[in-house]
Amino acid sequence: MLNVLFLCTHNSARSILSEALLNHLDRRSPARRFQAWSAGSSPRPGQQPHPLALEVLQSAGISIEGLRSKNWDEFAAPGAPHMDLIITVCDNAAGEVCPIWPGHPATAHWGYADPSAGDAPDDVKRQAFRHTLHEIGQRLELLLSLPPEKLHKSLLQDAARSLSSH
Repeated sequence: MLNVLFLCTHNSARSILSEALLNHLDRRSPARRFQAWSAGSSPRPGQQPHPLALEVLQSAGISIEGLRSKNWDEFAAPGAPHMDLIITVCDNAAGEVCPIWPGHPATAHWGYADPSAGDAPDDVKRQAFRHTLHEIGQRLELLLSLPPEKLHKSLLQDAARSLSSH
């Protein structure tokens, strides 16, 4: 099983959507190959997943059980799950100096616009969250469709990075 960590700055929207969706999609596949987590480089004190992220996931039939905002240091600490692939999902996190990850996992950047940004009414933001979930889903379906030989550590980085242009 490959462990995937999705990173964003606050770990409240895009990375949470990615974590929940990859775990959901992988559970539906006959050969479970992935376990997803998410974290942020600097979640705010008391940070929680964005309520609209949780609402959109639930309305899509995706479990929100156990989702919480986490600092990425949690995954660089001794005893943390070993990551095989780390994907940044916001441009800010992609430009930050990341911790030294044990095992030197493959990395990729899949940038998405922040659906929670701005002062739009909730129904406009809700639509932005749905759109972001759909975009993430398209890339994750491609990741899930990769043949096992493309998921070998030496090829995983190239395979994941090639999906950033989709």
